[in-house]
Amino acid sequence: MKLNTIFRSKFIATAFTLSGNIIGAGILGLPFVFSKSGFFIGILWLIILGMIMLYTFLCLGEVALRTKAKLQLLGYTEKYLGKSFKIILFFALLFGVYSALLAYLIGEGQSLSYLFTGSTNYGVYFALGFWLIMTLLLREGLRGLKKISTYGVLAVILIVFLISIFYFPEINYNNLNNVNLKDFFLPFGVVLFSLMGFNSIPELEMIIKGEEKKFKKAIILGVLIPILLYSLFSFIVVGALGEKIPEIATLGLGKLFSLLGVFTMFTVYFVLSFALKDVYKLDLKLSKKMSYVLVSVIPLLIYLVLHILNKLSFIAILGIGGVISGGITAILILFMNKQSKKLGDRKPEYVMNIHWIIIIIISLVFVFGMVREIVG
Repeated sequence: MKLNTIFRSKFIATAFTLSGNIIGAGILGLPFVFSKSGFFIGILWLIILGMIMLYTFLCLGEVALRTKAKLQLLGYTEKYLGKSFKIILFFALLFGVYSALLAYLIGEGQSLSYLFTGSTNYGVYFALGFWLIMTLLLREGLRGLKKISTYGVLAVILIVFLISIFYFPEINYNNLNNVNLKDFFLPFGVVLFSLMGFNSIPELEMIIKGEEKKFKKAIILGVLIPILLYSLFSFIVVGALGEKIPEIATLGLGKLFSLLGVFTMFTVYFVLSFALKDVYKLDLKLSKKMSYVLVSVIPLLIYLVLHILNKLSFIAILGIGGVISGGITAILILFMNKQSKKLGDRKPEYVMNIHWIIIIIISLVFVFGMVREIVG
């Protein structure tokens, strides 16, 4: 069966689009934090936060189905929670996107440096080169490249399975049995970052239009694919490399597999840049030139400042971006779902059970994660 035929299925297209929007550079940081805390502690966090995020995605999906108007995430927030919460969410999303772009600059610079020189010592120069190329592409407006996030998930799955086949004989199961309770909470932020992708839900509703009864199952599959992929990738890398894992896991797997990191960060950087540019231009009504400058220049300035301060850390950026952006967004989605049951103007194809006790427990988990990540 041809790939195009497979993607004619609205269910499959919806699930893979969600997976493609979730899978990003977070996968490259998971083995490092899992090796520090202990593999099974990392998997525990992946399961706990994975189920919480799946529940939250489903709650947002219900919000979309209860709303006749075609809105984006910020539009849903204003409709059900008001303008004040829309502003809060806007800055949370902005923080998350810029954190991601910054992390990808760091990761791409180090990965390209390793590929071309055999070391990460020239990461800054390659990061600047990568930034220049992406800025030029963004200026050209190559919107067609946005579609690669859907097909990109297939490429990432293929590469992860190749890594699994190649490195499975190298696994030392003793590397998987280490437990370090001192770093028990270390994976929290990176895992949360690796599971973000809420902005894709409005797009998914349009993809599955006419088959909304399958929307719930498509969301479940779309979230489970990254969780399973992350588990397999972390199992192989931690098992094979143990404590020798660098912050960007593929740098420890050789040049061939470092292409996984390069490909993943390239695609997601481009898609995020375009999405942010549209937010500035369409939602905030800024000029095309100003939108372009804000999207391209701010990540570079932050990168250069952190480089001067010697604070460039791929894992730290993923962690702080995950807990603040992901945590705030998830909490607001839960409140949004509660309100949509009263204010929604359409009968949804599925309904999520949500009670205040659930909202409070999940909110406390995210608030604790934010405090823990910020305080250190």
